[in-house]
Amino acid sequence: MSSATPHPAPEKEPVSEPRRFPLTGVLRVGRPSGIWFKPAFSVVAAVAPPSLILVALGRLDLAVYTMAGSLCALYAHNRPYAARAKALAGVVLGMVGGLAVALVAASLTGDAVILVGIGALLAAVQKVVCDLTRIGPPGNVILTFVSSASLFVPQTLGQVPGHVALALAAGAWAWLVGMAPAPVRPHGPERRATADALNAAAAYVDTGGTGDGHARARASAYAAVQAAWQCLLLTGSRSAATRRALERLVVRAEIALAAPAGADPARLRAQAAELRGAGRVPGADGPRAEADELLGVAAERAVPRRPPWSRPGPLVPIAVRTALGCGLAGYASLALGVGRPYWALTTAAALYQANITLTWSRTVQRVVGNLVGVLVFAAVAPIAGLGPLALVLCCLLFNFGAEALIGRNYWLGSVCVTPLALLVTEFPGYQPTGSLITDRVVDTLVGALVGFAAALAVTDRRAGDRVATALTAVDLRREHAAGLPAGPRADPTALETARRGLAAALVDLRAAADAAAGEWWLRTPPQERVVLTEQAGHRTLAAMVRHQGLTAGTGGETDRGTGTGPGTGPDTGPGDGAGGDANGDTGNDTEDARP
Repeated sequence: MSSATPHPAPEKEPVSEPRRFPLTGVLRVGRPSGIWFKPAFSVVAAVAPPSLILVALGRLDLAVYTMAGSLCALYAHNRPYAARAKALAGVVLGMVGGLAVALVAASLTGDAVILVGIGALLAAVQKVVCDLTRIGPPGNVILTFVSSASLFVPQTLGQVPGHVALALAAGAWAWLVGMAPAPVRPHGPERRATADALNAAAAYVDTGGTGDGHARARASAYAAVQAAWQCLLLTGSRSAATRRALERLVVRAEIALAAPAGADPARLRAQAAELRGAGRVPGADGPRAEADELLGVAAERAVPRRPPWSRPGPLVPIAVRTALGCGLAGYASLALGVGRPYWALTTAAALYQANITLTWSRTVQRVVGNLVGVLVFAAVAPIAGLGPLALVLCCLLFNFGAEALIGRNYWLGSVCVTPLALLVTEFPGYQPTGSLITDRVVDTLVGALVGFAAALAVTDRRAGDRVATALTAVDLRREHAAGLPAGPRADPTALETARRGLAAALVDLRAAADAAAGEWWLRTPPQERVVLTEQAGHRTLAAMVRHQGLTAGTGGETDRGTGTGPGTGPDTGPGDGAGGDANGDTGNDTEDARP
């Protein structure tokens, strides 16, 4: 179909070498998340009204239930509003469902051994569902904390419907808070994602291809571009015009990554700055250069999406690891005589990250943050003890602080989360400060030790093989499409079959890469290679769409679909394996730095 000569795909995609557990840099403070203020203000707006109403009614003891629904406001801030509405609704239902199961269990038995077992099973289900749906931070940890803590709240079966209704009402308010910016800036999330891709590409161009930060800048740029594409693929049909304009800018970022010598970082940053407002989307600099890949993106968009439960992924290791780690942590806490084993259970659930190295970093950060946090609680406890209003205000302050600091490093967020979790236990009534601090310290250490041991014991070594297999499948399908005859000799059926096969392979590749990114293993997936393969696949799809005449106004043939330019050949790889470091090793992310 083009003049390019297909090259045989490698038998097995190389992956980065195993990394040692880091000690330096784990606690390094980085830059905050670009949208840290959104979850920070959202959670305050979601928690404050229900809590203050309960204070006025003299029923602050019920705030433990409204808090469950209010915390749903932490989710889905990176998603376009059409997708956010569905995601937030799912989070609310999941939160309320887990709470209902926990409250019913608490009303039927007071046996701590049984309750810990139920909590571990709930944690495993929540982890699997969050990974399947790719809900994003704070992931399953908030759900696990709420459900496991509720297992140990004294309850009668007759009280359950009313308490669940309170959580559902607060969750509905959290949904409204999360959707509130939509009328003012309806395309805000996708504009921010595109701006992040442009800024990351500009940072990579600034390195000039040399220096210590070159590999990390390149990996970060490819990750930002991939995140932008994923965000744009979630936009609704009413956003078609804006989406196409943003897609052109994302392709502009990809072109800068492929040919940094010809890119203007100042121009990329200027376009990103224009996206930060609510004005017109700036035009791309070379519409002809972007047209081919945009056609490929449109072709991939036309392929029906698989439901979450049909996506490839290692569900059994995820479930076993979470259930084992959380259950053993809870039972170890019980054996030591701690009265709140759910803290150890939640600590174990919070550790598991994309690979074992990041899990180790998270373990260190969790322990340090919690130990500092109990000192903060000791200082704040006298103020919170002045009355219900003071207690609620302190909780609001720590809610805001956790979201403001978590992007800089997980341990900083934990410094605020720990006193918040301790203060919540005082909603039903005063708790001795010394006892709370002792239980929290013991449960943190037990949960971290047992949880990390479970991560080491239960691994999924095949996750990297799945990514490599998916990469090879895309390369083979792309080379097959490149070898099909074009023009009068073209077989329309063969072209259509090849096009759909390649589009489906691209969808499977993204699913496999996302599944691997949720695992913790000794070898990290070649993220940069995934992005390059997707880009080459999009261009091949574009050429096929043109040859099939599926778009209006298509001109002559194009060789961009299978050309040999930067980043398009089947043998193009990550070079020095920088893609494996896309997640970094400092833990400066917006993951689950919560109770």
